[in-house]
Amino acid sequence: MDEPPWATSSNSKSVHASCNFKEFNKSASNSMIQILLVSMLFAIPGALLIAFNDSDPLLELESRSRKAAISSRDRTNIHARLEELGRRSERDYQNFRIRQFGYCCSGAALVLVLFLMAGKSPLSAFIFSAIFGAIVLIIIDRELTSQIKKHRVAIEAEFPAIIEMMTLAIAAGETPMQAMLRIADSAQGELSREFAVVIDEIRAGQPLHVALDSMGRRVKSVMIRRFVDAVITATLRGAPLIEVLSRHAVEARGNQRNRVLSAAGKAEISMMIPVVFLILPISILFALWPSLTNLNLFAS
Repeated sequence: MDEPPWATSSNSKSVHASCNFKEFNKSASNSMIQILLVSMLFAIPGALLIAFNDSDPLLELESRSRKAAISSRDRTNIHARLEELGRRSERDYQNFRIRQFGYCCSGAALVLVLFLMAGKSPLSAFIFSAIFGAIVLIIIDRELTSQIKKHRVAIEAEFPAIIEMMTLAIAAGETPMQAMLRIADSAQGELSREFAVVIDEIRAGQPLHVALDSMGRRVKSVMIRRFVDAVITATLRGAPLIEVLSRHAVEARGNQRNRVLSAAGKAEISMMIPVVFLILPISILFALWPSLTNLNLFAS
């Protein structure tokens, strides 16, 4: 027997209502999971306050983060890179690690909260927060690398003037240590600070050639390494230092001139881009526009 039409309509309504109920239950469960995750993220500071009730929570958190920074592995050779910038203490390494992981975790938590509040699935929110945290970690590492490059460029730019000052001081009768001490006291810059570190190491009991060799190892520059090797060889063998320093000063001036010429060539190429792609098309348009207008008049 055929069912009456009102029975079919009632069945379709019941099926539609059940589908709507399932969708409502699914959306409600997703929203509950999101609310629970967000509340758990905001409950972490409260849990830390309860756990560190007897002491100052900020000091306890700082001490624990420093212990975690000490126990972390230095896979990207951050110790040597910070030492090249003059940050030689263990506390500088801990501060860099705390800053790196702090920005990474806070950025990942912020992205996680934003994705959950936007209604995204928890899996995608966790994936994007992990990706964002890794990007922040890489950006801070690249920032350290760029600081090291700027440090090396500044040292190589100061090198000719510093060598000329050292040559004049030794020619006036001073010893190499006295000349470096005079440069460290009177000059300002990255290389003068490196000379100050060398003087401190000599005063601590190290020989001159050992302190200079540690400077050459610390500053990753071919020019500084060659200068240090030449000074060490001359001091150990008793060769005249003035000739060695004069030769290095002339070579440093030549290298500086070559760097300036290469920078000027790169600037010339970069200046050609707006000329070719902006000024030249406008000039051609101004030159051809009257001719095109006259041709249109003649054609009409």
